[in-house]
Amino acid sequence: MTEDKGKRYGADAIIDSLVNHDVKYVFGVPGAKIDRVFERLEHPTNEKAPQLIITRHEQNAAFMAQGIGRITGKPGVVLTTSGPGVSNLATGLVTATAEGDPVLAISGQVQRTDLLRLTHQSMDNVALLAPVTKYAAEVQEPENISEVIANAYQEAEAAKQGASFVSVPQDVTDSEVKTAPIAPMPAPVLGPASPVESTLLAQRIKTAKLPVLLLGMRASDPETTKSIRNLVEETHLPVVETFQGAGIIPRELEDDFFGRVGLFRNQPGDQLLKHADLVIAVGYDPIEYEPRNWNNEGDANIIVIDSMRAEVDKNFQPERELVGDISQTLDFLLPYMKGFKLPESSREYLDGLQEKLKLRDEPPAVTENQVTSHPLSIIQALQDRVTDDMTVSVDVGSFYIWMARHFRSYNPRHLLFSNGMQTLGVALPWAISAALVRPNTQIVSVSGDGGFLFSSQDLETAVRLGLNIVHIIWNDGHYDMVKFQEELKYGKSAGVNFGSVDFVKYAESFGATGLRVEKAQDLEKVLDQAFATEGPVVVDIPVDYSDNKELGKQILEDQLH
Repeated sequence: MTEDKGKRYGADAIIDSLVNHDVKYVFGVPGAKIDRVFERLEHPTNEKAPQLIITRHEQNAAFMAQGIGRITGKPGVVLTTSGPGVSNLATGLVTATAEGDPVLAISGQVQRTDLLRLTHQSMDNVALLAPVTKYAAEVQEPENISEVIANAYQEAEAAKQGASFVSVPQDVTDSEVKTAPIAPMPAPVLGPASPVESTLLAQRIKTAKLPVLLLGMRASDPETTKSIRNLVEETHLPVVETFQGAGIIPRELEDDFFGRVGLFRNQPGDQLLKHADLVIAVGYDPIEYEPRNWNNEGDANIIVIDSMRAEVDKNFQPERELVGDISQTLDFLLPYMKGFKLPESSREYLDGLQEKLKLRDEPPAVTENQVTSHPLSIIQALQDRVTDDMTVSVDVGSFYIWMARHFRSYNPRHLLFSNGMQTLGVALPWAISAALVRPNTQIVSVSGDGGFLFSSQDLETAVRLGLNIVHIIWNDGHYDMVKFQEELKYGKSAGVNFGSVDFVKYAESFGATGLRVEKAQDLEKVLDQAFATEGPVVVDIPVDYSDNKELGKQILEDQLH
């Protein structure tokens, strides 16, 4: 049966809506209930249709969409079929929603006549994904497709950013549609927080002995980053970053940076937060590092600067909240801080803390016959090769703690962590997104030998697209982040061992380059080869985690139990 070329279908309404919202990429896995949309992407009738990127798993497609959202601040789009195509989205969408990354997920559904029948792939898509998204809806009227997508996109983009989900029955996708697609509404422009509050904040900072900036996820957009840098350049206020705030402080202001905080309360940044008599939390979200971890006694003096109200608990009770556009609020504050200087006693304390921060980054010496590499040696070797414009995506495992504490980044949204859900498997999909958005730069992704296999099937996607990604595997043969914490709790571990994989042959079977560091002394030579190689490269580095017990010093009881 020949299709009427003059007709405009529900699938066209979806594509045209994505075009109107300036979507560049759609990641997904096809299926019968959504195939007309895939057909319109692969053989577009709209010349501005997004680029279709077929992935090897829906969860990875959701991670890639999240990567787009994390890097650009605009919703990444994932497209899947019905049934398992929907359920496989759950982990990616909950990660995006928890970690403040905008994502628009669109999935197929059975025909409307089958919605209440127990038929092939019939299930309540919205009920399944509503708990892990900000917005979840099913289109029941073909003429309403564009407005549902517009509302879903808008909600994903609004603070706190997160995932939206739209379910589209097959007969809605296949129906003729005459309504024009909705253009995106301009986002409401917030002004700065109350000028009175800003002047009071300036006075409060000037009377404090040691005020500290705690920078979080919502402080990492370009405008806010610029405003923070201007403020720190003028005042030299000490700064602590969350993992998702990585890179806000540039190289030239590194003396004002006192590390990142997260997971365990035993970092120089934690010491500084404890010592401070005023913590100014800018764009900070509690899921990044729960207040009980850095304000366990509940006695910190806290002021919040954010685009949304704070989530209050017994360890996080701000004196004041300055709510509005964060960048404009900081710009309004800046003139009142001209000529500000920290008291000399505080400067002496900070100098000592800065020295401690630098000393802890020194890797140990490498012996001639050493096979495994120390975490600090790997980090130093990466640091020497990663330029400020390169993106580094980090999976979850013991290496994630080492990287978050010791690896320096000088541009926001260039060092990516899963800090809210701590989801295994994100590194390679995020690296693929970064390579698409930043095509003229080298991309680095880092995982353990456990987490790599959660998403490694999409190494084929990276090869197919010809992306320059160096994927580093810290290989120790265990789920080590679980292992060392179990050993702290029980004196032994359980359920953390698995068999070995030849990652060099594995990479080569996908058409990628596989390299292995056979001796610790060869680490730099192998990394030089990896960075000089076109296309995806997998580097297997046997790692020595014997110092991981140091990571557990002063670990909080509630994190072990």
